[in-house]
Amino acid sequence: MVRIFDGRLHIHYGQAYIEPFESRGVGLEDSFCGQNNGLCGAASPGMLFLLTGLHTGDVSFVLDVLDAPPPLDDTWEEIVEVSFAPSSEKVILSEWGGEYVCDVPLLQEIYRVRYCARDMDRGKEIDTYGEGEPVDFYALTFWRADSAPDVVIKQTSQVAAYWHNWVRTLKL
Repeated sequence: MVRIFDGRLHIHYGQAYIEPFESRGVGLEDSFCGQNNGLCGAASPGMLFLLTGLHTGDVSFVLDVLDAPPPLDDTWEEIVEVSFAPSSEKVILSEWGGEYVCDVPLLQEIYRVRYCARDMDRGKEIDTYGEGEPVDFYALTFWRADSAPDVVIKQTSQVAAYWHNWVRTLKL
């Protein structure tokens, strides 16, 4: 296992991204169109659009690249999976507005990605948070695997339910 990032990720508009270093930015609808889950948008090739409960402030965020799928951790309240293929040799984690956070060392192969969240409803309720410890928590994990449709593994929050329902209304 390689832990790539473990810390605070600054969120604005409830968004963060995995994207090619040289090409930043994709629209919300384009990222989720045709998907079943509304938390990790993988519909735009080479990019992931990550949604959080908190609108603005710092969230706790962990990013790992593994050799094999991790066991499911029941402490997470939201769990979704998508397939992802980097479109560039240099892939980054970035905050809203294209602010660079770190490199994500991926080969140009197909990965399965698990996005997990805890306390999304609390983050949504607080909306903007600037002091103290983060109020919502996220983990993003990559491992090499065959491509498969996106899936909602676990959903408990109202925030996740809203986004899952919204994405299912998008027209292809």
